[in-house]
Amino acid sequence: MPEITGIDHIYISVGDLARAEIFYDRVMSILGFRKNSFTLDGDPHIQYFNRHFGYVLRPARAESPHDPYAPGLHHLCFRVDEPGDVDEAASKLRAAGIEASRPKLYPEYAPDYRATFFNDPDGLRLEVTNYRAERRQRHDEWDKQ
Repeated sequence: MPEITGIDHIYISVGDLARAEIFYDRVMSILGFRKNSFTLDGDPHIQYFNRHFGYVLRPARAESPHDPYAPGLHHLCFRVDEPGDVDEAASKLRAAGIEASRPKLYPEYAPDYRATFFNDPDGLRLEVTNYRAERRQRHDEWDKQ
């Protein structure tokens, strides 16, 4: 059976592409993503990418605020390596005018779960968390299970 090794890309439909581009330019540069743009079927697309995956903005075809409790995407979480990286990302996001929460430990999720949260202009909840011990162990010991 083929093994899925990661997420290749994520497409996000946005209500206002220009507004979203301004927001994501700030966020994604802080998180180490690069940027390009292209047109697909006549629609402009903006792609942010790192060596692992792409995050693509495209114009929405209907206007409605994001509802995390409707069917579909609830939130998206970016992972950094260490808890201190969460703190640095949150600090840089806030310095760039993004209303990111103060990073804190969430032991109810996992003993070493540190995170910051913020919303994009359409209300999509975004998160940055650290690579936790449980996730590392799952990765490193996958073939032993």
